[in-house]
Amino acid sequence: MKAARPLRIAPSILSADFSRLGDEVKAIVAAGADYIHVDVMDGHFVPNISFGTPVMRAIRGLTDKVFDVHLMIAPADPYLEDFAKGGADIITIHAEAGPHLHRSLQAIRALGKRAGVALNPATPVSAIQHVIDDVDLVLVMSVNPGFGGQSFIPESLDKLRQASALIGTRPIDLEVDGGIGPDTARAVVEAGANVLVAGSAIYGGNDPTTYAARIEAIRGAATGLVV
Repeated sequence: MKAARPLRIAPSILSADFSRLGDEVKAIVAAGADYIHVDVMDGHFVPNISFGTPVMRAIRGLTDKVFDVHLMIAPADPYLEDFAKGGADIITIHAEAGPHLHRSLQAIRALGKRAGVALNPATPVSAIQHVIDDVDLVLVMSVNPGFGGQSFIPESLDKLRQASALIGTRPIDLEVDGGIGPDTARAVVEAGANVLVAGSAIYGGNDPTTYAARIEAIRGAATGLVV
């Protein structure tokens, strides 16, 4: 029987107020975030540029929460060591981010970090079938990567179910990112996800007094404790 993985809420700092990023990180930690989701974009692999290791290092000392680093960059391999040294706990790369996915995953683990692989909306789950035993986290993108605030792609539920079936009883987290909020949380958890990335659903308006209630609304919806 498949053991349930702990539910984790991972606010994405991409939606934070960058003029006070340190305070925003402290605020979501105080509000009950489980992970800090760090979206790194290069303007090449995805049509946007966010930040790199200097920014991550600047906030790393503010919390001991897991830094869940999502590299939307290509090539990813030359930067793995920098992000590992910069404080990443999980490093997730896209299946298309380099010519040798298996080698990249091995490199992440060799750096002492948990290795994740992300699947874009058009990337089939079969793309990771032969590397699944080298993965600690599978990230299903439920929007096209590059921008926050997009609407959830309903077909992502089928992909989550397929990924969950592939994972089976392996100790691998199944993460979902894109359009996640109280209205989609229950469905994605029922489809197998246990790590929920949320940006604008938590940080929208950038009012720290609202963050705890927003995190709890997602967590409650995901677990069926609220309607």
